[in-house]
Amino acid sequence: MKNHVNAFSFLTICAVATACSTMAQQKTVDVRAKPPRGAEVIIDGSRAMLDEKWTYWQGPRFASSMPIKWKIIEDPVDGGTCVMTDDPAAAGGKYGAADIVTKKTYRDFRLHIEFLITKPGGNSGVYLQNRYEIQVLDGSTDAHGMAAVINEKANPHPEAYRGVGKWNAYDINFRAARFKDGKRIEPAMATIYFNGVKIHTNQPIQKVWGGANSGLDGGNDGGKGITDVPGGLKLQSEGHDVRYRNGWIKELDLKEANTDL
Repeated sequence: MKNHVNAFSFLTICAVATACSTMAQQKTVDVRAKPPRGAEVIIDGSRAMLDEKWTYWQGPRFASSMPIKWKIIEDPVDGGTCVMTDDPAAAGGKYGAADIVTKKTYRDFRLHIEFLITKPGGNSGVYLQNRYEIQVLDGSTDAHGMAAVINEKANPHPEAYRGVGKWNAYDINFRAARFKDGKRIEPAMATIYFNGVKIHTNQPIQKVWGGANSGLDGGNDGGKGITDVPGGLKLQSEGHDVRYRNGWIKELDLKEANTDL
């Protein structure tokens, strides 16, 4: 009997430990995740932070003007405020016309950012290093759809998306491309959680998609001419009402080609 009790106790402890570990992971990779020590908050829903830490990316299609026209509006779910992407210059899906990018540039980093799409078909995008787009698009689940590493890897868990009118979260570990003697020897790589669900693990990213209007190096050799230059975090405006909040980033130095969280 004693052995059975000990075995039961051991299994109970294991189950509790697993549950606690899962809960802890969800708290660090889902909506409302708090920045760890050493992370920098880049979106808090305030105009002051938007103006302090962001600017427009003035690529070849840039058509807006400073100050940033993105609006600070009420969070429709939890109160407080958030940032809305609807810049008139990008009306009709003109990506690159009014995208915003952090003033600070990055190589390797851990990113958390939350977004809410207000209407079906709403479209934006999160660009790592102002190069590699992680799609924000309601209604699509292919390699150009929601949570895709755009045009390279579709989200294998479309059920992770919470839908229109609800907050969703990306948690991303990103490692920049590596170079030797000016030549790329390792592609960029990312591990991504979507609403607490791991959807991409050590996913290589080969190129910048969308041409010169899409981001840094988009016009170099069809997007394959990646350069050894750090880039900011960019958020895309396509004239849709997509909202962002609780964005933070922590710089890393990932020596090995491993971004797993």
